[in-house]
Amino acid sequence: MDLIGNLAHGFAVAFSLQNLLFALIGALIGTAIGVLPGIGPVATISLLLPITFGQPATTAIIMLAGIYYGAQYGGSTTAILLNLPGEISSVVTTLEGYKMARNGRAGAALATSALGSFFAGTVATVVVAASGPLLTSIALSFGPADYFSLMLLGLIISAVLAQGSVLKSVAMVVLGVALGLVGTDVQTGQQRFTFGIPELSDGIGFVSVAMGMFGIAEIILNLERPEAREVLKTEVGSLFLTKEEWKRATPSVLRGTLVGSVLGILPGGGASLASFGAYMMERKISKGRHLFGQGAIEGVAGPEAANNAAAQTSFIPLLTLGIPANAVMALMVGALIIQGIQPGPRMVEAQPDLFWGLIASMWIGNVMLLVINLPMIGMWVKLLQVPYKFLYPSILVFCCIGVYSLNNNVFDVYMTVLFAIFGYMCNKLKMEPAPLLIGFVLGPMMEEHLRRAMLLSRGDVMVFLQRPISASMLAIGAIALLAMMLPNLRKGKEAALSG
Repeated sequence: MDLIGNLAHGFAVAFSLQNLLFALIGALIGTAIGVLPGIGPVATISLLLPITFGQPATTAIIMLAGIYYGAQYGGSTTAILLNLPGEISSVVTTLEGYKMARNGRAGAALATSALGSFFAGTVATVVVAASGPLLTSIALSFGPADYFSLMLLGLIISAVLAQGSVLKSVAMVVLGVALGLVGTDVQTGQQRFTFGIPELSDGIGFVSVAMGMFGIAEIILNLERPEAREVLKTEVGSLFLTKEEWKRATPSVLRGTLVGSVLGILPGGGASLASFGAYMMERKISKGRHLFGQGAIEGVAGPEAANNAAAQTSFIPLLTLGIPANAVMALMVGALIIQGIQPGPRMVEAQPDLFWGLIASMWIGNVMLLVINLPMIGMWVKLLQVPYKFLYPSILVFCCIGVYSLNNNVFDVYMTVLFAIFGYMCNKLKMEPAPLLIGFVLGPMMEEHLRRAMLLSRGDVMVFLQRPISASMLAIGAIALLAMMLPNLRKGKEAALSG
């Protein structure tokens, strides 16, 4: 089937009543958690993983995807009206968006964010639909050594691009891989790192790790922070842009869409990296760069387009290669594995309903988000007035019920609490948890491909350098590590010389 035929099939799947309903639920939840500061898509998706177990795979992934890109929409509302980003990717929106609101152009800033996000999301959906099958056909030519090197590259880049110390990020990746190897060895039947605990013979549950480190740990951290939400006193004003604002915003949206579409595909990339990249680009090349710091519309249009484009193109490596580009995509891998589906290049053939239905649902979700966000701004502002102390007890109860319901085993609840404590400690030690989750997901797959490569080459490790694709991936990973370590090495050398 050609692209048009595949998309027609996808829309037929996405337009079923159940999938439409869950796309709407995902968009609403995504917008809500984007609006509420301190509750991001990673924490929310990790908390909702258990409820996807009883749903069809396509329906579950459509809802989780809606939460992810819906959060990018919602995060801009608080960034513009409160100077408080609901999402990390909306941090740069506060710089110009809030100043626009203070200047009486809150409505124009919100409209720019929503329309720019819709355009970028639509373009990104087309990019995913067009590039997905092409990359899948390329991926089918990959051998075990190529897959191992590609996954290793993904881990290296996720560590390099993480916040804070590169050494700490690498340590988290290694720990994540080690945790992923806990359980029974499929080939030998030997138990590894189980310490005689029978419940660990099947490995550590993905939901326990994700929900503990991202969901409950985030709740604990939020309880430490004082609530200080002061809604903008002035009126939101007209949502219509002036002719001059249209002229200035349009090129920024186009550039942001391009930046986001490219950076979203890269391992370790994602919406936050794309929005920062787009903002820095606008500061350098936009015609209104002299207005930055005073409420430049380009500083809203570019980043908001970029983060939504990146949120959707980050599905490309997941759907075509089975490799998560960021923490949210790692959760998506977990959701697919819970459903008994192995993401990778054979998904297009094995799961056409899921692949094309998800792509079609992205466009439908963007239309829903456009309708949800602009007319319902007043409702989202009201949501900000709900005290967090009323939200978190019910969240914790549903967490425990959800984790227990997966295997009807209280041990899973204990593991979730343990990882919540560990996640809280990691945050205090400035250790990014996202690389750990990506390592946890990729670790078992890397081991499988490593074993296959070594068996096919009869134990010759040079196979990883002899295959061009594998050698290229390893070279890129080495360059990325060196690029990040050089500044630290220079500082150490200068300190030694001055000492």
